[in-house]
Amino acid sequence: MSLLNSILIMLAAFIAVYLECSFDGIRHLFGAQIDLLPSLIVYASLRSSLVTMTTLAFAGGLCFDSLSANPLGVTILPLFLVGFVVYLRRGLILQEQLYAQFVLGATASAIVPTLTVLMLLSARQNPIFGWGSLWQWVVMSLGGGLMTPVCFYAFDRLNNALSYRPIVQSSFRPDREIRRGRK
Repeated sequence: MSLLNSILIMLAAFIAVYLECSFDGIRHLFGAQIDLLPSLIVYASLRSSLVTMTTLAFAGGLCFDSLSANPLGVTILPLFLVGFVVYLRRGLILQEQLYAQFVLGATASAIVPTLTVLMLLSARQNPIFGWGSLWQWVVMSLGGGLMTPVCFYAFDRLNNALSYRPIVQSSFRPDREIRRGRK
């Protein structure tokens, strides 16, 4: 994996956290904000190294927590756990299939907030629960599932546009003459 891909992933995480905190259109329309970090963690787990995925979980979790009401660092472990499980099984996952990308993104977007709430409860915090929380969880899960194929498409296009493909050398030399016929 190239350094460019890691830089693009980290830049996308910072932009995603900023957009989640500053753009309220989706929150007002659906009643919940879609979290893009689980989608990025799925992409980083499937297409980059363990170091990049861990850095994304750490930096993205800290940025998300610093701009939300969460205690600092509570989102890091759920992001890392989801990313690590996907990273361990990435040889078995059909990475190019849109359906698999959607399912992985929806599952990650459902597990990360659930683990975050469990960590808040174990730290004796008092998150606000209600029937609206179930609606927010469903919107976050489906929105994250829909955004995961978008992440794959956007990063694949960026990698194709900004990186070069090495030329494959053939064993045929153009200055070599081939003799044909019997002798």
